[in-house]
Amino acid sequence: MKPYKKHVIIAVLLPLQIVFVKFISEKTDFIEEYYSNGLYPFISRFFRILLGWIPFSFGDFLGLILIGLFCYEISKLFKTRFKEIIPKSVQFVAFLSVIYGCFYWFWGFNYFRKPLAENLGLQQQEYTTEQLVEVTEKITFAFNEIHTKLVSNDTLVIDVPYSNKEIFRKTSDAYESLAKEYPQLAYKSRAIKNSLVSLLQSYNGTAGYLNPITGEAQVNSMLPKAGFPATACHEIAHQIGWSAENDANFVGFLATTHSDDIYFQYSGYRMAYRYCMREIRKRDKELYSVLREKTNKGILKELKNNYLFWKKYENPIEPYIKKGYNSYLKANNQSKGIKSYSYVVDLLIAYFEQQKK
Repeated sequence: MKPYKKHVIIAVLLPLQIVFVKFISEKTDFIEEYYSNGLYPFISRFFRILLGWIPFSFGDFLGLILIGLFCYEISKLFKTRFKEIIPKSVQFVAFLSVIYGCFYWFWGFNYFRKPLAENLGLQQQEYTTEQLVEVTEKITFAFNEIHTKLVSNDTLVIDVPYSNKEIFRKTSDAYESLAKEYPQLAYKSRAIKNSLVSLLQSYNGTAGYLNPITGEAQVNSMLPKAGFPATACHEIAHQIGWSAENDANFVGFLATTHSDDIYFQYSGYRMAYRYCMREIRKRDKELYSVLREKTNKGILKELKNNYLFWKKYENPIEPYIKKGYNSYLKANNQSKGIKSYSYVVDLLIAYFEQQKK
C-alpha cells in the first residue's frame, strides 16, 4: 500500500476514535475494572521500565524533535508554494490520529475512571466553613510543628538539603510507606526526571507534568525546593493512574505525609495549607487573616519567596496557555478546569473526618 493511502486510512480513523472515546467515557465501571485496574498498570509499568533508566526526559527530547520536524515541513510548504498542501495535510491529520489514540490508550482513559474518594472509602461532600476552618487549623498546627523541628527559630526559612535527584529517589520510599496503608497506591519502577524545558515551564506557570505517551513524569528543575517533593509525588500519582488534578494532589499529600522524611512532610502539609487557606480567603478575608497569624513567620517568608519566584516569570502569554490547559481539562471530564486542583480541599476534609472516626 502506498504511503498516501496509509495516511488517508489512519486520518479517517481520527473521527472514529473521537466517537469511541465519547462512548467509552460514559462506561465508568468498565474503565475502572478493565482499563485502570486491568490494562493500564501493565502499560505504565512497561514504559517506566523501558525509559526510567534514561537520565534525561526522553519524552521532552522526542517532543523537541517533533517540533523541529513540524517546522521543517512548514518551511518546505512555503518553499514549494503549498503545492503539496493536500498530502501534507492528510499526513498531519494521520499523525494527530496516532497521537490521539496513544494518548487515550496509554493513559487518557483514566480521566473517566471512578473518583479517588470512592476508591479510598472517603465520604466526599459539600463542606461548611466551620469544617474548613477546623481542618485548616489541624493542618496549620502540624505544619508549624514540622517547621519548628527543621529550624532553630520559627522565624527562619527552611533550607532543603537535597538535590533534585535525591528527592526523586526518596519519592519511592514515600510511596512504599504509603502502600502499607493504601496498597492500591503502590508505585514501582520509578521514572521521574527533571524537565528539559524547565525555563519554558517557569514562564508558562507549571511545576510539573506527565508525558502520557512515554509515561515519564517531569518536574520543573527550577522549582523552589520546599514544594519540590509534593510536586514530584503529584506527578507520580498521575503515573499510577489518577489523572484528575484534585485526586493527584491528594495522593501527593498522602505520599509526602506518610514519608519518614521530614522535608517531604513539610512539603505535603505546605501544599494542603495553601489550598485550604486559599478557600478560606474566598469565603472570609478576616478569618483568613486570623488563621494566617497562627502560622510560623518562617513559613510565611518561604511562601512569599515562592510567590516572588513565580512573579518574576509572569508574561502576557501565560494566561492564554492556562486558558488552553483549562479547556483541555474540561474536555477530559474535569468540568471545573484548572479550578479542579483546589477541589483537593474536599478530599482533605473527608480524610480528616475519616481520621477522627
